[in-house]
Amino acid sequence: MSKIARYKPLVDQLAAEIREGRLPPGTRLPTHRRLAERHGLALVTASRVYAELEAMGLVSGEVGRGTFVRETAMSARQGVDQQAVAADLVDLNFNYPSLPGQADLLRGALRQLAAGGELESMLRYAPHGGRLHERACVARHLASRGLAVQPPRVLLVDGAQHGLAITAMALLKPGDVVAVDALTYPGFKVLAEAHRLELAAVPASGQGPDLDALERLCAKRRVKAIYAMPTLHNPLGWVMSESRRRRLVAIARRHGLLIIEDAAYAFLADDPSKGPPPPLAALAPETTVYVSGLSKSVATGLRVGFVVAPDAWVPKLERAIRATTWCTPGVTTAIACLWLEDGTVERLEAQKRHDAMQRQAIATHALAGLRCVRHPASYFVWLPLPEETRADLVTAALVREGVSVATAEPFATSAHVPHALRLALGSVGLENLRSALETVRRVVEAQSC
Repeated sequence: MSKIARYKPLVDQLAAEIREGRLPPGTRLPTHRRLAERHGLALVTASRVYAELEAMGLVSGEVGRGTFVRETAMSARQGVDQQAVAADLVDLNFNYPSLPGQADLLRGALRQLAAGGELESMLRYAPHGGRLHERACVARHLASRGLAVQPPRVLLVDGAQHGLAITAMALLKPGDVVAVDALTYPGFKVLAEAHRLELAAVPASGQGPDLDALERLCAKRRVKAIYAMPTLHNPLGWVMSESRRRRLVAIARRHGLLIIEDAAYAFLADDPSKGPPPPLAALAPETTVYVSGLSKSVATGLRVGFVVAPDAWVPKLERAIRATTWCTPGVTTAIACLWLEDGTVERLEAQKRHDAMQRQAIATHALAGLRCVRHPASYFVWLPLPEETRADLVTAALVREGVSVATAEPFATSAHVPHALRLALGSVGLENLRSALETVRRVVEAQSC
């Protein structure tokens, strides 16, 4: 029997030992070289054994640490890409922040629309990018965020994720290289996979991406675009300084990069005394597509987003809207514009900033003693785990305690996936949140012993 043929039974043997618990989660497996020597294999064949086990979700290889048995009771992709959390679990996976009385706001808005004279028009197709008065309404809202823009450059879409999707469809091609943070929004990873884009990871450096590393990447690779969250990064919570933003813009101009600016959580970082630094789209309007929406600031079910783009790109983006959803639904667009105009969105954003700060205060107390990375007004906490503590074992233990959390895996774009948790704070009541976070601290401390 050839050496190539002999490795298959070894894969089956190790897989059986893992599934039957004879190799428990967290076990460090022999090095590739030791495995090769033990079974009389070539080193490349031993590497293939571990590659197949990793593809099966049974082990994980970690740079500088080795190969470990995974917790197979959990999904290999445990985290925010899962669409459902069991009813008996406290959900710290997803953020769908809601405030008391929002359902009454919706009832009132529907009554107001019913009493108006535009119901008939809501039953017909709208222009692909939205009606001009709707685009003007969003433009006025964006001006309050430091982004002055003419209405024809604004496009209405079915939520920020749809805005990202049409940007990729209209302005990028399969195989294009997109620079992204080493930890980034999982929805963009899914989108990149669907559009066959290559993601090139840029490590973090303080409150933002390592711009020296970005410069080196652009010098080595033909990078087409950069995807950035400069104002309240998900999951790390940073707000990039204006000087960093200006340097990023300079790099983009020097290398001809498209900038995709995701501002979904930017409303939480609004400091009434001075406001956040200007959006990238204000600093480089000729090369930036700005994407945001009302899912986080108002309600996840209100699928109204908006895209701002240079004039030359608007027709391409309108064609992508036509190819995907044709236009935003008339009723939800009308509600969104009504709430933008009468101040409801502004009030909800202020209330959610206050709510998020309350939740962060609870997290400060409940997670005392653990290292936390977060913004003081964000709805999430990034929790790097202590040395030698494995995220898959922590998440499995938390599920047994009735708490569901996300690991770093859905966020990671580099080969190295850190052992960390991302805790979403916005989806449970304050008392349940306090109890759940105390459980997180207890389990992490127990796993670290």
